[in-house]
Amino acid sequence: MLDLIISTLTQGFIYAMLSYGIYITYKILDFPDLTTDGSFPAGAAITAVLLTKGVNPYLSLLISFISGMVIGALTGIIHVKFKVRDLLSGIIMMTALYSINLRIAGKANVPLFSQNTVFDNSFVNSIFPQSLVLYKTVIIALILTLITKFILDAYLNTKSGFLLRAVGNNETLVTTLAKDTGFVKILGLAIANGLVAMSGSIMCQQQRFFDISMGTGTVVIGLANVIIGTNVFKNVSAVKATTAVLFGAVVYKACVAFAISRGLSATDMKFITAFLFLVILVITMDRKKKVKKNA
Repeated sequence: MLDLIISTLTQGFIYAMLSYGIYITYKILDFPDLTTDGSFPAGAAITAVLLTKGVNPYLSLLISFISGMVIGALTGIIHVKFKVRDLLSGIIMMTALYSINLRIAGKANVPLFSQNTVFDNSFVNSIFPQSLVLYKTVIIALILTLITKFILDAYLNTKSGFLLRAVGNNETLVTTLAKDTGFVKILGLAIANGLVAMSGSIMCQQQRFFDISMGTGTVVIGLANVIIGTNVFKNVSAVKATTAVLFGAVVYKACVAFAISRGLSATDMKFITAFLFLVILVITMDRKKKVKKNA
């Protein structure tokens, strides 16, 4: 039971980083970005190659983030510069990334059982006492998530962050400020996919393998986390959106873990994901209808 709780929390924290990227595209930019289904495994593929070559696992996180930013920027350029619709831009990049990820990794599955990771290396092993070894992975995942959360919070409070939020709500306002809305969109997509790729990198290191299909359904999982978190804390102004998303990610993974513990097979994971997402959408739509009726 304890192992299940630790595993659920660990994956919840890792998926929270993914959800921060989805939060930027879905909630802030109002951009249905399917690129994330490709940028998540891209971060994992790059990490797998770097770790097998002996690169520092912490450096692999930064490289994955930068690679994800490049991927997101390309999606933005396709949409902004070539005037391709937002949904199609994401589909184009997602499709291309499947082949690119295979090229990067060299094969569909790369095991990482003997390599150092952010969860298991000489530095980490030296600072964790024997009594905390069992909780090592979940503590590191939480620390990485909180660092990401605080950096994102700080960025959203900068001038660039305010412009990013304004583009999603009122593009005209950004234009009147003599700012290029296209560039702001590209930057937002770059940051979002950078976070998604870094999440993929961490997941790859936690699971100790890369698989080409590990990004399938990523956007659905991220959306579910965002919708759960933002709806639960909708009327609580003291809770920041990033905190709500983190909570949503943990709740979502807890629901999946509970379903599996009740007898559903791990192979049913995608079905569980789709079903939970459908339930969440139906509940939120009903709430909106009730609010409109009472208005």
